[in-house]
Amino acid sequence: MLSSGMKRATRQDLFTLCATLCGVALSVSGEGPTALTKSWLAAQSKIHSWKADFVQTRTLKSLTQPLTSTGHVWFEAPNRFRWELGHPPLTIAVRAPAELLVIYPRLKRVERYPLTGEAGPWRDALSLLEAGFPQNQSELEAQYDIVGQSVSNSVGQVTLQPKSAAARRMMPQIKIGFDAANFSLRWTELEFADGSTMRNDFNNPAPNPPVNEQLFSFQAPSDYKVIEPLKK
Repeated sequence: MLSSGMKRATRQDLFTLCATLCGVALSVSGEGPTALTKSWLAAQSKIHSWKADFVQTRTLKSLTQPLTSTGHVWFEAPNRFRWELGHPPLTIAVRAPAELLVIYPRLKRVERYPLTGEAGPWRDALSLLEAGFPQNQSELEAQYDIVGQSVSNSVGQVTLQPKSAAARRMMPQIKIGFDAANFSLRWTELEFADGSTMRNDFNNPAPNPPVNEQLFSFQAPSDYKVIEPLKK
């Protein structure tokens, strides 16, 4: 079984993994996007669904060696996704219409996080998950500032900072790497408030694949325990 510390780390990973998917096509503001970034953003409006494998690398100050794991992600516009971490999955995150479900199959446990209701640090952080692939730039401009743009070895990089103070306290910075030729997502890297980082390198991406509706729903079996950690 997972320790409580491992469960907290895994939960954080899944929240931020979901947020990085929004980074596939984030709209940006602040210094203003370059011509390359504008072309990348324009290409994202053609994405209606997406799936890929990924390798996740976590760098922690308390560890001398980074931690690595693998998984798979599916997305459907405007805001549905499913992340699976591990093979077979140790943790699954499913974005339902009004909530985020974090599922631990080994523990037979489901955590429900509402995406509506009162504001607060977690709600502001979860709002990052709702961005998805933008249909227009103005919808997302209010959420992020662009603090860096560059191109190296045919890979464009955009560095974003959440405008929400609460979200920024959890995740001060997001870096996104994309192919400068075809604008496909290559990697994302998240920086946390404690100085740790999480990088996701995407492999075998498939734009606009057929969508299996069952991927984005989950009915907890009778022997699963369902809890709401944010409920007072």
